[in-house]
Amino acid sequence: MRSFTSVELLIDERAHRFLDKAPAGGARSRLTEFVVFGLKQGWACIFGAALLAVLLAARLWYPDDAGLARNDFLTLAAVVIQILMFATRLETLRELRVIVLFHLVGTVMELFKTDVGSWSYEAEGVLRIGAVPLFSGFMYAAVGSYMVRVYRLFDLRFARYPRRWVTAIVAAAVYANFFTHHYLVDARWVLLAAVVIIYGRCVMHFRVFRRKFRMPLVLAFLLVALFIWIAENIATWSGAWLYPNQVDGWHMVSPDKLVSWFLLMIISVVLVAWVYKPLPPEEPAGPGVPEEPEEAGLRRRMQPGRNL
Repeated sequence: MRSFTSVELLIDERAHRFLDKAPAGGARSRLTEFVVFGLKQGWACIFGAALLAVLLAARLWYPDDAGLARNDFLTLAAVVIQILMFATRLETLRELRVIVLFHLVGTVMELFKTDVGSWSYEAEGVLRIGAVPLFSGFMYAAVGSYMVRVYRLFDLRFARYPRRWVTAIVAAAVYANFFTHHYLVDARWVLLAAVVIIYGRCVMHFRVFRRKFRMPLVLAFLLVALFIWIAENIATWSGAWLYPNQVDGWHMVSPDKLVSWFLLMIISVVLVAWVYKPLPPEEPAGPGVPEEPEEAGLRRRMQPGRNL
C-alpha cells in the first residue's frame, strides 16, 4: 500500500478508533464500507472540490466592480489552495510533481482549444497567457490531484494491467487527436475502441475499509468521466468558461463530451502510472499459512516510514 501523508495517518488512526468497533458482517458492515468509500472519495477530491467551491462563490458573490479581475482572483485562489495542500501535508512532493505535469499538459491544450474556438474565457485580468487565464491549468491539476490521491487512499492494484509502453502510445495518440481532429479525420472512436481492447481485461482491486472490491478498469474510467462531466456543468454555469453554444445562455454540456473526458482519463492514468507503477493484487497466503487480519495488516503497513 502506498504511503499516507502525516495528516492522513493521524486522521486514519482516529477513524480506526471508531470504525474498529463496527461489526464485521451484516447490513451495518456494508453501510460502514459505503460511508468510508464516500469519505475517501471526498478526501481524494479535496483539491477539485475546493476549486469548484471558489468558482461558484466567485459567480455568486464576487463584485463586478472589484479592482481585481475575477479571473485573476480565481488564479490567486487556486495558487493558495495548492500551497495549502502542500504546506499542510495533504499532498506529497511526489504528487505535486505529477500535478504540475497535469497543469502543463492541460495549459498547452487550453491555448490551442481557445485559439480554434472550442471554448472561451472572459477577456479580463492580467494573469493569463493569450486568451487563457492561468487558473484553467489548475482544473487539469485537480484531475491529477484526484488520480494520485485515490491511488493510495484505496490501495489500488490491477490484474492484467497492459504494458505501460502500449498505454503510453495510446495516450499520446489520444492527446494528439485533441489537436489534429480540427484538421484531419477525428479518430476518437478508433481510439475509444483501442482503449476498450487494451484495458478491457484489466480489473482494478481496491480496499475500502475491511473489505476488498473489484471493478473493471474501463468501468472506473467511465464513472470518473461522468463525475468530471457533472463538475464541468457546474463550472460552465459559474462562467469559468463557456462553449460556443452557451454564450447566449447557459444550458447543459452535451453528453458527447463524456467521450472526451473518457479519453482524457487515459492520459491521466498513463501519467500517474509512470510515477506509481501499477502493482498486481496481493497474493493470498499459501496453504497452512494463516492470513494476517485485515485490520492488523493495514495498521502495520500504515506506520510512518512504511509504504501503504
